[in-house]
Amino acid sequence: NPLQMRSLSSDDAPQNTQKRSLPPLMDFPELVWPTVFKSVRNWILVNFIIRPYIDKDFNMPDFVIGAKQALQAVSTRLSDGDTAGLNEWVSTECVGEVKESLRKMSVAQRNEIRVIKEDVYFSFPYQVGIIFDEDNSDNAQKRWVEITMIFHALRGLRDMQERGENPPINLGVMPEYRDKISICNYRFIKEFTKGSESDWTINIVNHFKPSDMLAED
Repeated sequence: NPLQMRSLSSDDAPQNTQKRSLPPLMDFPELVWPTVFKSVRNWILVNFIIRPYIDKDFNMPDFVIGAKQALQAVSTRLSDGDTAGLNEWVSTECVGEVKESLRKMSVAQRNEIRVIKEDVYFSFPYQVGIIFDEDNSDNAQKRWVEITMIFHALRGLRDMQERGENPPINLGVMPEYRDKISICNYRFIKEFTKGSESDWTINIVNHFKPSDMLAED
């Protein structure tokens, strides 16, 4: 089995997702905020392993920009029910699970999935992982980099800013904004094996609403 330099914290347990306004797309722990430990570990992995030994041109700010673009492209296809259009971005296994979830959603619920990148007001890499395949018999050791991104989005933020309005810092606790906030977890993976590098692919896609989580507390 591949040696995986990543793990989920013990409190990242799956949530009770029954009777939610937005059902989950995949069975994956719902991640909301960064942790100090993971943030420090991510910085170490990027600066002392990935850039020196795997990809000298890797740049996290540029990656985050690209991840937001992927979020918009994938969420738009999900909202439209265009699972065939996901193949360019998303792994086959992920598409299969998401497809089943979309079938159970109403049109209104699918519309909640759509996110434009300008509506994202907070985004960060939750976890960076490096995976090595020690069982590989070839000369080139197989290796992958995996990055879990978290996006906080406010529906209509772009329109507000175009009108010169800025949402308050405590928008998450204000009723008029609470139902418009969604959180997206996307996990990206790329193979960096010498001679067989791949493009970034998404293998986890999840959208959920903090208002649903508050209702369960």
